[in-house]
Amino acid sequence: MTARLTAREITLRYGDRVVSTRLSLDVPDGAFTAIVGPNGCGKSTLLRAFVRLLRPDGGHVELDGREVGDYPAKALAKQLGFLPQDPQAPDDIKVRQLVGRGRFPYQSLLALWSKQDEEAVTGAMAAAGVTDLADRPVQELSGGQRQRVWMAMVLAQQTPYLLLDEPTSFLDITHQYQLLGLLATLRDQGRTVIAVLHDINQACRFADHLVAMKDGRVAAEGDPTDIVDAALIKDVFDLPSVIVPDPVTDTPMVVPTLQGE
Repeated sequence: MTARLTAREITLRYGDRVVSTRLSLDVPDGAFTAIVGPNGCGKSTLLRAFVRLLRPDGGHVELDGREVGDYPAKALAKQLGFLPQDPQAPDDIKVRQLVGRGRFPYQSLLALWSKQDEEAVTGAMAAAGVTDLADRPVQELSGGQRQRVWMAMVLAQQTPYLLLDEPTSFLDITHQYQLLGLLATLRDQGRTVIAVLHDINQACRFADHLVAMKDGRVAAEGDPTDIVDAALIKDVFDLPSVIVPDPVTDTPMVVPTLQGE
């Protein structure tokens, strides 16, 4: 697979704390890439570098061979849609208004709200399953409902790349699988999806490119069927396990063997 979005030997830090050193990763075009690993291993930090919320201390993050930091803000926002872990909504904003903010890259003094904007917002709310919440204040919603509204806002941005940091947080199991199924459908339609996921079995079922991180580095990457085995799970998560075929998809399924005391 080709890669338009790349990280080349990047060093990432917060103040004096170095998270990753000389980390490299090519994001395959038109794939669903799932990034997994233990807490604090650098998954979210890597996403922040891709969308230039964190500038590398060394190395390069590039889109189409150009540093992401060199793109004008709206030009980059037309390419990369980003859902962070804990987004915050303004007080008293309603669902349709928040989803509409996904159209900000297309707004200007000469290009105000259009029929295309309206169609994008309506379609995004339908895809995220929040149409019936359109006139509700966001602050009155449950955590799961808010998460789906934020997802709708990112979908309304209509970017070829979707970068999602723990998008299944706060969702019940039904909505988790619905969201992951939607992301797989978007991948099949030509979008590139990069998601940080905590559930390794969900990652194996829905992603076609898995990146396992440990201590700020890529421990393994590739098709889940090719790379997921008991040795990898022990190395990355320090978890004894056996790997069996998922009875529905035949993808790898991790079954922990660690016994409670």
